[in-house]
Amino acid sequence: MQALDMQITELARDLLWTTIVVTAPVLITGLVVGLGVSLFQALTSVQEQSLAQVPKMIAVMVVTLLLLAPCLGVLRDYAERVFGMLASFGLS
Repeated sequence: MQALDMQITELARDLLWTTIVVTAPVLITGLVVGLGVSLFQALTSVQEQSLAQVPKMIAVMVVTLLLLAPCLGVLRDYAERVFGMLASFGLS
């Protein structure tokens, strides 16, 4: 029973790590662009709401499109590991 618990724990840890690897570039891009826009707005006293949202949306879309193929590869590898472990869980 303890081996099964270790496998489930390892699977959960792998899930969290995969989630971080896939989402971190997009979230960091949104954070950096948002910080830059906020700094620009503070320096110029321009308080336009669309100025804060549009650059972030564009940057996040561009990064998502650029990293789509590598992220799908990471997700595919994770799915292969999960399906490979199904036999050890007795679910195959």
